[in-house]
Amino acid sequence: MKHLCWVIILVATAGLYIPSLNAGSLTAGRAKAEIVCQTCHGVDGQATAAMIPNISGQQKEYMIIQLRAFRSGKRKHEQMSIIAGMLSNEDIENLSEWYSSIEVTVKTPDNPN
Repeated sequence: MKHLCWVIILVATAGLYIPSLNAGSLTAGRAKAEIVCQTCHGVDGQATAAMIPNISGQQKEYMIIQLRAFRSGKRKHEQMSIIAGMLSNEDIENLSEWYSSIEVTVKTPDNPN
């Protein structure tokens, strides 16, 4: 326990940002994705049109930071700023949990197997 306290103190004094220590709900994340995200990103996180990023397998912490930035106006995008503005912290946790849990397989051109 003593070591954990020191780790927390070191992280806090180093100015590191930990967006959330809560685990999101996969079930709630999928349900919200079906309502809010599927038109552009698909429920599986695979973009439905050009110029829309694939988000399946994205790091949870990254997604949380970006969705909060869209919501606060620190990051701007015509559609995402509106959509993120409708999301609660819990929605962001759940969506991030859902999309980060999707496994992505990568095949490079020099190793297609």
